[in-house]
Formats: sequence, C-alpha cells, structure tokens
Amino acid sequence: MAEPAENYSPILTRIRGVEPTLTAAHRRIAETILAEPAAVAASTITELAERCSTSLTTITRFCRELGLTGYPELRLALAAEQGRTTANPRDSALIAFSPDDPASMVLRSLLASDMRAMEETAAQLDVAAVDRAVSALVRARFIDFFAVSGSAGVAMDLHLRLHAVGRPCALWPDVHSAVCSANARDHRDVALGISHSGTTAEVVEPLAIAKERGATTIAVTNFPRSPLAEVADIVLTTAAQDTPFRAGGVAARHTQMLVLDCLYIGVVQRTHETSNQLLTTATEAVAKHRLPQR
Repeated sequence: MAEPAENYSPILTRIRGVEPTLTAAHRRIAETILAEPAAVAASTITELAERCSTSLTTITRFCRELGLTGYPELRLALAAEQGRTTANPRDSALIAFSPDDPASMVLRSLLASDMRAMEETAAQLDVAAVDRAVSALVRARFIDFFAVSGSAGVAMDLHLRLHAVGRPCALWPDVHSAVCSANARDHRDVALGISHSGTTAEVVEPLAIAKERGATTIAVTNFPRSPLAEVADIVLTTAAQDTPFRAGGVAARHTQMLVLDCLYIGVVQRTHETSNQLLTTATEAVAKHRLPQR
C-alpha cells in the first residue's frame, strides 16, 4: 500500500491522543497547549513553565514523551500546525453547536468537523501498520471482531464486506460470546478490537485473551496508550474529537470507517482474482431482489 505524498503527525492530535495517560503535571502542560497553541508557540520555555506552575525539566520531559527532542521542536511543530490552520480556516477551532443553530449551520459545521477529523486521521495513520494488518487479515484462518455500541456498527460493515469476499470472520458484540471465541484462537487467527476510548472492557478482555492464545491482535482506537492498544500487536489510531451533542465517540465513526476501509481495500487488492469473482456473483444474486424501477 503506497504512502500518501504528505504524511505528517499533527502535534495537537498527538497530544490529545496521549492526554488521558499523562501525569498531573504533564496534563496541565497538555491542556495549556490545546487551549492556546498559538500562544504557546510564541512563548519561551520559561514562560510556559510559569503558566503551568511547573519546572523547565518537566516541560522538557513532556516534549520527549511526545517523541520530540525538546521544547524548540515543540514550538516549531505548533507553528507549523498554526500555518496549516491559517491556510485551512475550518481547522481553526473545535466545532460546537447550540440549541438555536439552524439546520444549514449544523450541516456546514458537521461537514467541517468530519473533514478535519478524516484529514487528521489520514495524516497520522501509520501506513506500515496498516500494511501489516492487511497481511495478517489475508493469511488468517479466522478473524474475530470485538466491538460494542456504535463501534459495533462500524465493525459490522467490515465484517460483512470481508465475509462477502471469502474471509472467514465473525462479529461478537456480546462479551460472553466474544471471550468464548477468543479462547478458541491460535497463531493462525486474527482478532480485531474497535473502541474509540480504548477502555471498553468488553472489547479489551476478549482481545487480551486472543493475544494470550497466540492470535495476531489489531486495535483501532483514538488513544495510542489506551488499555486496548496495550494488548494489540498492531495499533491503528484515529484522530476524532468529541464535541457538544456528539460525545461518547459519536464523532469517531467516520474516522473508524476510513481506517477499516483501508484494511478492506488492502485485502481485496491482495486477493483480487478471488474477491472479484465473489463480488461479481454476489452482485448478480442480490440483483434478483431489486424491485423494478418505475
């Protein structure tokens, strides 16, 4: 799978992804940066330390926790992101809604918010990890999908599409069935868990069991340091932000679908001859159930 021409990891996306796992001191720094990225980009390390009531050493450790060499690199990354925001005004702020917003404004805001999330997901997605995940899915004897609630709807789409091209798989939104299936896995199998927060016990538990049994485990989550990510061999991250009226991972559905679509296309590419034949016969079979157009 070819890498996009431009592949950067937005620094604010990276900070949001690790924020839940940060220490109290590092979280204060993260919250300050997320609230006023432009101001931080223009601040010295001493000024930021004073604003966050912390030390210069703590600021430096925070930068290194993000994979940066130090504070100068953080300032450069923030300045670069501000430049992209200036060029693309829809990226400037978190989209919010009020009870009095007309439908036309809601539609425009939703479009801007979802396009931003999709672009940020594509920018930071590890395409090498996608490639490894596709390879695992292609050679898998059996594929388990573990997801609940809204993520289960996204998982069902990939489950049905892979099933249609001859990949043996099943979706287990019920935790009892999920752990039983996970217990039956071995090194020939793949287990894929989907959770926006990465903390859903009903998804983490069966994925951990599948890993213990030797299966290749894949996680799709918004938070790369979440419990779900910790039990996965391959982690694919999204970059969605919750907004008022869209909390609880609702904003993540489109970004999850983008990642899963990459997996599906990758599988079809590597099994083109068989997949194409199965999709053709499936289309012909379904056509018999279409009502005639008036």
